[in-house]
Parts: sequence; structure tokens; C-alpha cells
Amino acid sequence: MPVYRPLSSLAPVVPQAPLEDVSARIRAQGARATPARIAVLRMLQTASRALSHADVEHALADSGFDRVTLYRVLDWLVEAGLAHRVADSDRVFRFSLAASRSPEHARHAHFRCDDCGRVFCLEDVRVSTPVLPAGFTSKEVQVSVSGACAECNARPS
Repeated sequence: MPVYRPLSSLAPVVPQAPLEDVSARIRAQGARATPARIAVLRMLQTASRALSHADVEHALADSGFDRVTLYRVLDWLVEAGLAHRVADSDRVFRFSLAASRSPEHARHAHFRCDDCGRVFCLEDVRVSTPVLPAGFTSKEVQVSVSGACAECNARPS
């Protein structure tokens, strides 16, 4: 069962960009900057961890966006290259901002804490594309590590 975090755990750690920056990133993809896309992209931009659909839905509960709209927005953000999605061991997709970094950003590992359920990008752990048989092409390579995060390891047993 997924672990649901209080909104305080979604506290921003990245300075929030002006609304125009988020809207411009969406419009740069040739799409409309709808209120739902703006709200979800801003949330991913400021989140301290990768977020599940349930996290996004809970945080935006008062916004009037229904769950199907939020699923579609998250899927669109991934397809547009503005977010990336990783499945954890519970088969829950978690989403994080695909910053305007090089395509190399997409080739890193993720760490899932078995105790608190948070997912972290391991930026320094590079994942190379495997050599595939002739005629095969890869779309993405995911490496996931699980265990206990530093915060959970620091808690007394």
C-alpha cells in the first residue's frame, strides 16, 4: 500500500519560478498552458521528492482538478519531456521535474526508501545504455536501488 505524506513533506526546496517561466516551458512544447498543467508542473518544480499521482491529487484537492485530469497532465508532462516517471517496487509511478538539463539527466538511478517511501534521484549514479541486438532500439533505461535513506537511518530503532 502506498505511503501518503502530509503536505508538509512536499515543502519546496527549489526556489519557485515565476508563473511566466512555467507557462513558457509548456508553450515551448507547442501546447496550451492550462491551469492544471501550470499547477502540476509548478508542484514538480518545487517538490523535495518525486511525487505519486496520489500526492499531486492530495496537494491540489482544493483546486477543482479531477483525478483523470491530473493523470492526463502527468502523462502529457512526461511525453513532452518536462517530467520523468519511475515505477517503484510497489508499482506506483512517481514523477519529478525533468529540468532543462541535457538528455544525460534522464540516465541516472533512483533510490526508494523502504521505510518512508520517498524516491530520490541519484544524479551521480550514471546509467549507460546497454548494447542491444541489431534492430533493437531503447527508449529508456531505469535503475532503481532500495534501502533506507539517511533520514530513516538516523532515527533511533
